[in-house]
Amino acid sequence: MDNIILIAVSALGGLGLIAAVILYYIASKFKVFEDPKIDEVESALPSANCGGCGFPGCRAFAEATVVSAREIKSLDGLNCPVGGNEVMQAVGKILGLEVEAKDPMIAVIRCNGSTTHSPAKVKYEGANSCAFAHALYGGEGGCQFGCLGLADCVDACEFEAIHMNPETGLPEVNDKCTACNACVLACPRGIIELRKRGPKDKRIFVSCVNMEKGAPAKKNCKVACIGCSLCQKACAFDAITITSFLAYIDFNKCTLCRKCVEVCPTNAIHEVNFKPRKPKAETLTPEKSVSGKPLADKQLVSDSSKTGPENKKEELIETKE
Repeated sequence: MDNIILIAVSALGGLGLIAAVILYYIASKFKVFEDPKIDEVESALPSANCGGCGFPGCRAFAEATVVSAREIKSLDGLNCPVGGNEVMQAVGKILGLEVEAKDPMIAVIRCNGSTTHSPAKVKYEGANSCAFAHALYGGEGGCQFGCLGLADCVDACEFEAIHMNPETGLPEVNDKCTACNACVLACPRGIIELRKRGPKDKRIFVSCVNMEKGAPAKKNCKVACIGCSLCQKACAFDAITITSFLAYIDFNKCTLCRKCVEVCPTNAIHEVNFKPRKPKAETLTPEKSVSGKPLADKQLVSDSSKTGPENKKEELIETKE
C-alpha cells in the first residue's frame, strides 16, 4: 500500500515537473517584449481613458506613441486632447522627439433652435435618449437637423463640461471642455463640433446645420441658415463655403473680422467673447444735423491740411443760432 502511494506521488510530481519545463519553454519562446518607455509615457498621461485620442485608453495611446517614435521617428497624428500641449511635450521629451504645439480646441453647439426660435409643434413621449428619438421623428420644433434636447452629449461627458440650459432646451459648453470628442460622437444629429478656442477664446461659427432651402428652414426655426451667400460674399479670406444651402466657416482661415456676422439676415452666425459693437454714427445729410435740427445755412470750409482753391471742399455745417 505504501509503495502504491509513493509511486502515485512520484508520478504526479514528475508530470508536474515536465509540464513546468514545457510551459517555461513556451513562455520563453513566445515572450512579447514590451518597451519600458510605454510605462513612462503612460505615467505622463492624465489617465482619463476618455478615448479622445482615438485609442481605447491611455495605455493603448502610450503604446502607439512608442511604436510611432521607434518606426517613423515622429508623433504626427497622435495627440492627447485632455493633456494638451503640456502633456504632449512631456511625451516627446520621454521619446526624444520634438512635438509641434497645437491650438487648443473646444466643442461648440451648432444649433440655436431653442424653444423660442423653434417652438414645439408636437410633444415627444418616449425613451429619454437622443439616439432613440432620432430614429423616430424629426424633432418637436419640426427641424429634422436640430438638437433633440435629450442630453446624450451631457451623459457622454466625463468632465462636467456640458449641461442643458433649462430655458433654451439646448446644451451649453463651459471652460472645462477638454475636446475629448465624446459629446461629438454621442450626438446623433452631428450638431457638436470641435473648433479652435481662438485668441482670447474668441470664436465665430454658423450655429446651424439645417440643409433645407430657405423657406422651409425658416418655417421650422427663426434663426436657421438660409444659404443666402451674403456672408460668403462679405468674407475677404475665402473662409466661408455654402453647401446644400448651409454656410460653414473654416476656423483655420477665419480672421475673426466679424463682417459675416453683420450681414447675416437671420442671426445664424454666432460670435463668442467679443466686446459689444459700438453704435454706428449717423451720417450727416443736408437736411439733418447732429442735433436733429434742420441746417440753417450752408458755408464753405477749407481743408486746413491743404492749400489752394483746387483743394478746398464744400461741407455742410450747422451754424449757431
